[in-house]
Amino acid sequence: MIEIFKAAVQRGASDIHIKSGDVVRARIHGRLVPLSQQKLSPDQVKALAVRLMPHDEDRERIDSILDYDCSWGLPGLGRFRVNILRQRGSFMIVLRVIPFEIPTISELKLPPVLADIANHERGLILVTGVTGAGKSSTQAAMIDWINEHKALHVVTLENPVEFLHRDKQASVTQRDIGTDTDSFMIGLRAALRQDPDVILIGEMRDKETIDTALKAAETGHLVISTVHTKNAVQTISRLVAVFEPSEQEMIRLRLSESLQAVISQRLIPTTDGKGRVAAVEVMRATGTIRDCIKDPARLDEIFDLVEEGREQYGTQSFDQHLMDLVRGGTVSFEVAKAAANNPTDFDLKMNTFGSSSRSAATQDLGADMAEEMNQLFGE
Repeated sequence: MIEIFKAAVQRGASDIHIKSGDVVRARIHGRLVPLSQQKLSPDQVKALAVRLMPHDEDRERIDSILDYDCSWGLPGLGRFRVNILRQRGSFMIVLRVIPFEIPTISELKLPPVLADIANHERGLILVTGVTGAGKSSTQAAMIDWINEHKALHVVTLENPVEFLHRDKQASVTQRDIGTDTDSFMIGLRAALRQDPDVILIGEMRDKETIDTALKAAETGHLVISTVHTKNAVQTISRLVAVFEPSEQEMIRLRLSESLQAVISQRLIPTTDGKGRVAAVEVMRATGTIRDCIKDPARLDEIFDLVEEGREQYGTQSFDQHLMDLVRGGTVSFEVAKAAANNPTDFDLKMNTFGSSSRSAATQDLGADMAEEMNQLFGE
């Protein structure tokens, strides 16, 4: 099995799927492909699950486990975020590949403005996107930038801890939910007593965590977290909707004062078929955008303000970034159009402002990927 893991990592896999009664599969450049020929028995998968569990008490209760999260490392290969689950009564394991080396903002080809955003001393920064959109890597790159450039105390709350940060300019304290602290809520409350400058919360899942994160941002800390939303406007709406109607006006006001930026991303297949690149929407909380956050009737104005603020503030919409990726030959027109917020408008803008980068080869490869993108983004 270790050789299969090595083969998956060498081929650039993002995830490995191990299921009773099936071959081992890996997600490589967005596509799930088989890595073995022999199907695994339920006992083989169960034995591997036990091996991956870090605690003796969890191994002893393996037969009662339905869902379980942990991390696991293999020297010389990498670290993995592990999810053990039951399906049809037998075990399945999904491993997310986490590189030992933390990718930088430039290595991930993220907008350089993310370094400016990470340089904020206080406030709330949200990284959003669907599962598997690369949110953890983006967060890690921002924490690494802080670690390289600022003498601060960074506290991370993760389930499980993924990227391992070595202390550089900063001191980084990483706490694993379930091992180092009982829950995000308890860990976050405790973090406020641990002299933090920056707090990373793996995910804001509930009203109490969101409220405490806002309090942390309001009291002079920089808080970085994730939300499973597609864009900035949906992110704001989702956070507000968690609260009771009687509380929502106050939450809008608090968000308008504390929110510094929303970074939303999707992974798009590249034209060479050898990988994926992040298409990124960047919203920074300008004065006008803060006014829109306060007023639900003006929330949709944020889409235009993000596009208009590109030169002055470094903000950008998904479609603006997708057009850049097409013009640079990184992503095919057809794939970009399928991923766009408004495919018809995207097509019109590309034709209006020039689409010489839509080469025949790009279009041919793009057509092969367009159906997959349609399924991913529902266009």
